[in-house]
Amino acid sequence: MADATENPAAPATLEPLPSTEPKRSWGDVAEEEEEKEKEERKQQQQQQTANTSEDKSTAELDVEGLTIDESKKVNKFLDEAEDSSIKTVTTGDTPYTSATTFEDLNLSPELLKGLYVEMKFQKPSKIQAISLPMILTPPYRNLIAQARNGSGKTTCFVLGMLSRVDPNLKAPQALCICPTRELAIQNLEVLRKMGKHTGITSECAVPTDSTNYVPISKRPPVTAQVVIGTPGTIKKWMSAKKLGFSRLKILVYDEADHMLDEAGFRDDSLRIMKDIERSSGHCQVLLFSATFNETVKNFVTRIVKDYNQLFVKKEELSLESVKQYKVYCPDELAKVMVIRDRIFELGEKMGQTIIFVRTKNSASALHKALKDFGYEVTTIMGATIQEERDKIVKEFKDGLTQVLISTDVLARGFDQQQVNLIVNYDPPVKHGKHLEPDCEELCLIC
Repeated sequence: MADATENPAAPATLEPLPSTEPKRSWGDVAEEEEEKEKEERKQQQQQQTANTSEDKSTAELDVEGLTIDESKKVNKFLDEAEDSSIKTVTTGDTPYTSATTFEDLNLSPELLKGLYVEMKFQKPSKIQAISLPMILTPPYRNLIAQARNGSGKTTCFVLGMLSRVDPNLKAPQALCICPTRELAIQNLEVLRKMGKHTGITSECAVPTDSTNYVPISKRPPVTAQVVIGTPGTIKKWMSAKKLGFSRLKILVYDEADHMLDEAGFRDDSLRIMKDIERSSGHCQVLLFSATFNETVKNFVTRIVKDYNQLFVKKEELSLESVKQYKVYCPDELAKVMVIRDRIFELGEKMGQTIIFVRTKNSASALHKALKDFGYEVTTIMGATIQEERDKIVKEFKDGLTQVLISTDVLARGFDQQQVNLIVNYDPPVKHGKHLEPDCEELCLIC
């Protein structure tokens, strides 16, 4: 990589990318505090008697503390990072100037109309102001972008894709790969809303439900100019010669740390990348995520060349607006009782709630237990049929359901502004595994 050069007009500071560890997810125990946490847990267990009462199992949960304070609630959609917390490292001698308005980006009138009229944006967020010039300025260098959830990352790569597409060329020119069906559909909805006045066509490459199923051999070749989907379906379309990349200009990996993790979709991602390199000339690669670990760095070194970097300081990744709670429970029944008697009693004051569980068995058991208590809840997991998954997500986003039980199928990038409480029913095994909304967070620990 060429020597790093600083963009003097940008508010970002230029310095080498620090070594970062996976972001500590809520409910996880920080490594340096692990012994302290174990000791606290031991003391807690010693205090519990054989006749564990509800009050003891929930003693550490202050119900009043979970109540939303409307006087302090800020009506905003983006969680802005401070200028001093945003770092950039660039390659080559291309100057980049941060955008103060969307007009600074030389966007088409149709795109500007989409941003202002459809998306109701007023100006770029700090992350957008710095990253979009890097994306849209020739020679269109690759970009590694890390920023916390709620900072406007989706707009960065969606606007980047729409800006690079030639509306007169009826062929795939932009590809966005996502880890889950729900995230792909969500990103497509944003793209279609933002690009409403451009005439740009798009298609979602996700597993098809039984109602709309068409054998891949009978489906026509993809002519949509933007394709957003999951790696499995994209690979199938490629293998069947239904999706070509000869005109591809821009490739996006959303939630890139998971897409390139050995335990995630690394093999599929590498295979797709190599096929694109063989069939396309210069294809700009954008990697976006809230966290980047050594796996992603190694991938970048091996595959992606001449890339710029944008990242937020590790200490700035946690959202100040998120309140975190832990409740020690002696057994699974106590967890259910905490949810029933301490969480649900808050009712509509808490808005919508997502309860994350680790396995589909936990999801089914919790769903049944809450149903038996008379509560209306919905549950989504990877094994749920496609039509039902889409219906559950739509009803939740439309506000028709208040409580959603989910495995990690919604743990990445799921955006729902009305969610004010996340319950981590089973503490995640890995750091950075779960949704990080601008809301209260509660971890139940046995």
